[in-house]
Amino acid sequence: MSKKGFTLVELMIVVAIIGILAAIAIPNFVEMQYRAKRAELPANVDGIKTAEMGYDAAFDTFIAAAAYPATVSGKTTQPWDSTASGGFQTLGWQPDGAVRGSYTVELDAGNGSGDFIVTGTGDIDGDSNPSNYTATKSINTTFNVNNDTY
Repeated sequence: MSKKGFTLVELMIVVAIIGILAAIAIPNFVEMQYRAKRAELPANVDGIKTAEMGYDAAFDTFIAAAAYPATVSGKTTQPWDSTASGGFQTLGWQPDGAVRGSYTVELDAGNGSGDFIVTGTGDIDGDSNPSNYTATKSINTTFNVNNDTY
C-alpha cells in the first residue's frame, strides 16, 4: 500500500519559494503603484499647456494661474473646485476628478518671449521631496526631479 501526500520538507520548500517570490514582487508592485499615481502629473501638465495654446489662439494672450490646490497633498488626493481654481477656470481647464498634485501657470514676460511655464508638482510617496513636471509653449512636458522618481 502506497501513501499519497507531501512530506514536510516538500511543503517547506514550497513555502520558501512563495516567500522569495513575494519578497521580489511586493516592492515592484509598490513602485508600479507610485508610477501609476504619478502619471497624473504629466497628463495634466500637457492638458494645461494645450488649453493655454488654445486660449492664446482665441485671445492672443496667455493666462497665469496661481498654484491650485495651494499645497501638495502627498499620498492623498485633493478635490478640484472648479469655481475656486482662479486662472484655470478662465483658461477653461480642469481635471476629471480629485488630484494628487498642485498645478500652476506662470507667465514668462521677463525676457519678452511672451511664453508661459506650466508646472505640476507632486509628492506621491509622501517623503516631503516633491517631484515636478514643466512645460512651455515650445518645450514639451519635462520631468524635473532631484530626489527620487516619485
